[in-house]
Amino acid sequence: MNWKILQPENSRSYLQRSLKLLVIFLLSASLVVGGGNLKFTQHGSFRVQSVNAQTLRPEQAATMVYEKLSYLPKENQYIRQDTGEIDPNHTLISRFIRYHRDLKRRTPNVALDWKITLADYLGVNESMKEDRYPGNSTLRSNPMETDVKAIRELNRRQRQELVDLLVSLYTPKQPKPKLPTTQTESNPEPSQPTPTIGPGLSEPGDADLLKL
Repeated sequence: MNWKILQPENSRSYLQRSLKLLVIFLLSASLVVGGGNLKFTQHGSFRVQSVNAQTLRPEQAATMVYEKLSYLPKENQYIRQDTGEIDPNHTLISRFIRYHRDLKRRTPNVALDWKITLADYLGVNESMKEDRYPGNSTLRSNPMETDVKAIRELNRRQRQELVDLLVSLYTPKQPKPKLPTTQTESNPEPSQPTPTIGPGLSEPGDADLLKL
């Protein structure tokens, strides 16, 4: 009798344990399939984030920019607050990218968005605030004033080259479509169909062959 009373509760406990084991299994399978690139959303769910151009870190992108556009000033002489040493990777372009992506949340693969960011630096769009500028909380001195001056010293061609290069870096590479192979050999002319030869006309004496 006691077993009958406890049976529903035990069933629920068993079901809960089974569901927990199933969730753990699915999470483990997702880690294996997705290579561990899981990103949790604000609602507690998760999604697999593929590694592509959109995940390019500002420091990595800045290094690529300086390799192509060596005339750009680096402005990497600032001292970090935590180490007391100069951080050579904290460059003008890395801060420019962080301002664009992290602070303003603008699209990195759209040229117009980069031009809007340039307009901020040129003082013809949104006003920039020193207390929110990249490096304000990590560097001993705020680099915003020097960065703005460096961007304004670029001419129009240099600014356009910077925009074009940044867009190309953050645009996912599309696979080239496979072109159909052309037939190199000359197509031979279609042969004329052989006319079907019907039964010939009977000749004298053919009727006598039926008698054999």
